[in-house]
Amino acid sequence: MGQHASIVMNDREPISLEIIYKHIDYYKGITAKTGEQLGWEYSETAFPYEICQEHERLLILRSVQPGFNHIYIGIIQSEDESAEAVQIYLPASSAHGDKGKANELCKFLAKKMKGELHLFNGKVMRFT
Repeated sequence: MGQHASIVMNDREPISLEIIYKHIDYYKGITAKTGEQLGWEYSETAFPYEICQEHERLLILRSVQPGFNHIYIGIIQSEDESAEAVQIYLPASSAHGDKGKANELCKFLAKKMKGELHLFNGKVMRFT
């Protein structure tokens, strides 16, 4: 059985996969730049995924590197139906590395979108 984390967007403009994709692209860029500054090829390690959009409300991050498999990112209604939420889902086939990368990505996205992050372990972080 998989695990999920979510970023609830209370009283914000509607969120779209395009916005999430832009944030992920920015994340890839800044991690690559960190590697350049350190003189190390860090971009492949920092973000070992290829982004695929197979549905209008779902991004799939796929990796061919050892230790990584899949992360799904989708847009859903929050549990109380009052706001939209970004859900980050790790299927049962996800590797330990996927969970670490998903945690990093969740925190980054929640901070950029100023949302309320419900982590995989149930803890809540607010970025307002």
